[in-house]
Amino acid sequence: MKKTLTLCVLVAAIALTVPAYSQEQSTKPAVPSADAKIKADAELDKKAAEWIASLNLNDAQKESRLTNVVATHLKAVRDWHNEHPASTVPAGINPLTGKPLSELDRQLIADSAIPATVHQALMMGLQNDLDKNQVNAILDKYTIGKVAFTMNGYRAIVPNITPTEEATILGFLEQAREQAVDYKSMKEISAIFEIYKTKSEQYLNANGRNWREMYSAYTAAIKAKKAAEKKP
Repeated sequence: MKKTLTLCVLVAAIALTVPAYSQEQSTKPAVPSADAKIKADAELDKKAAEWIASLNLNDAQKESRLTNVVATHLKAVRDWHNEHPASTVPAGINPLTGKPLSELDRQLIADSAIPATVHQALMMGLQNDLDKNQVNAILDKYTIGKVAFTMNGYRAIVPNITPTEEATILGFLEQAREQAVDYKSMKEISAIFEIYKTKSEQYLNANGRNWREMYSAYTAAIKAKKAAEKKP
């Protein structure tokens, strides 16, 4: 009877320990194989080269330096992201909304802790060889042109947008673009832009506009146009 009791206790202990161990292991990021790492690095090297080539610099040494700067940054962002999954951030609440942190929230928090030197190296490396417009062109590659796309949206939604309003909103979107380059996924990049879109809309509301009314009027006009186009 004693042996049976001891065996039962041991089995119970193992049953309790294994799930806990498995859960602990699941929070650790998977380590890619050497071949997978080489392939992934080559893809980022190619992407960086294509982005720099799009500037048509006609200077092999400059292109080589810039390609290395961008590729190094892309790899650093990827590695930090892969080594710091959302599970490394404890579940909790968003202090502004009181709602539970989403998976995306937790991943953004994890990725936002990337050392500032990674971003600084990218910007310094670009600025050493490029003018402002060329730097912006590379940042647009990271963010698939979200600044121009979003700015065009504001121009369409805000009636008679003023030069001051346009300059202020463009400034917010350019801040979003530079911040977003340090995030790996498009979902994260879009989330960063949402922060600055909210700032833009708050700015409009604080300066005599009503964002909700303007947006409702814009969507109503779009619906009316589509309805009219369907009529024979």
